[in-house]
Amino acid sequence: MKNKNVLKMTVLSMLVALGVVISPILRVEGMCPMAHLINIVCSVLLGPWYSLLCATLIGIIRMAVMGIPPLALTGAVFGAFLSGVFYRLSKGKLIFAVLGEVIGTGLIGAVASYPVMTYLWGRDGLSWLFYVPSFVAGTLIGGSIAFVFLRKLADNGTLARMQTALGSQSFSDQSSVTSTAITIAAFGGIAFLVVKVLVMMFSLTGSVWNYTAFGLLGAFLVCAAVYFAVKKLGGERAVDR
Repeated sequence: MKNKNVLKMTVLSMLVALGVVISPILRVEGMCPMAHLINIVCSVLLGPWYSLLCATLIGIIRMAVMGIPPLALTGAVFGAFLSGVFYRLSKGKLIFAVLGEVIGTGLIGAVASYPVMTYLWGRDGLSWLFYVPSFVAGTLIGGSIAFVFLRKLADNGTLARMQTALGSQSFSDQSSVTSTAITIAAFGGIAFLVVKVLVMMFSLTGSVWNYTAFGLLGAFLVCAAVYFAVKKLGGERAVDR
């Protein structure tokens, strides 16, 4: 038990350090995709309470060292905790870990950021839903990366072994051809929404952005269809042999 606790604290420390280092990647105010990646990974590996602690420590360090506003906390702690809760309530479904992050950060954290930024930080011109689009976009980007990463670990059994070694609840969540195809198609929808949110955030103009959004959606849908057809056809041929 003592060794597992030491291992948990070691992994937690590594995730905190990694979260601080990679947080500037793709970051604009109100959107920090890499923070959500760390939240979900920590939730799945260590559980909701450790994930909450991880997000809090990363947020405090970012505020103290990088001069980040309180969004570093309001845009992380709610999603971190709900990601772990949803993951365990769903008996280890990775998509629910991502969903918990989207709801916790994209909705609850975004709304909670309004009074914090307005009354504590002195920011003018905000509304209750001001941060919702950027927070949702950030969680979708970071959540997609986390899902692909953890999906690979789960399919080859590494994730369950890591959870067991850490003394966390271990789950088996193997993907099927159908679920993988649906996931690929869903990434197209996510890419479409992210482009639309970025267009709105940065007031981008021009029909090229519409073409980009629909082009990404179409590309992912085609990839999903091709993957499903190839895997199903290959499986049927293997059975016939």
